[in-house]
Amino acid sequence: MMKRITTILTLLCLSGLTALAQETEGRGGEDPNLMWKWANFVLLAIGLGYLVMKNVPPYFKTRSQEIQEGILEARQIKADAEKRASEIEARTRSLGADIEKFRTESRAEMEQEGARIRQETANQIARLQQQAAQEVESASKVAQRELKEHAAKLALDLAEQRLRGHADSGALIDGFIQDLTKQTPAGKGARN
Repeated sequence: MMKRITTILTLLCLSGLTALAQETEGRGGEDPNLMWKWANFVLLAIGLGYLVMKNVPPYFKTRSQEIQEGILEARQIKADAEKRASEIEARTRSLGADIEKFRTESRAEMEQEGARIRQETANQIARLQQQAAQEVESASKVAQRELKEHAAKLALDLAEQRLRGHADSGALIDGFIQDLTKQTPAGKGARN
């Protein structure tokens, strides 16, 4: 970098000297201020050279550092982007397997839930059947008891009607005793 700046300054000085030399040749070489012009030009060239050498290298050094930092940052960004891209590609590749795994798990869960529901339904049906059987048995016992009560009531009503139908209760008692004696063999001998 410094070589370029030095080369540029040298070319500027040479072109200035060439221009000055042409001007003096055009006048015939007798310019009384020629020496001051040369001194002035040399001082100007030295001042410009000093200012350029003082300010340009730090500027270029700072600019070079900024460019290097930008390059490093760009490389880091590129590496991060490539890493993310590879992660996304890996996820994309495994996405099909994940979907199939999800489907398999879903099917297994659905089958388990279906089996659980079937078992629960079977248990409910068995419980309802048992409850229905108990209710039928209970209703049957109630019906038998009511039937016995009704039969007893009818027997009592019939006995009451017979008792009322006989005006003489003594005749009824005699008839009852006669019936009893006919049915039992021991009673025949006791009566005779």
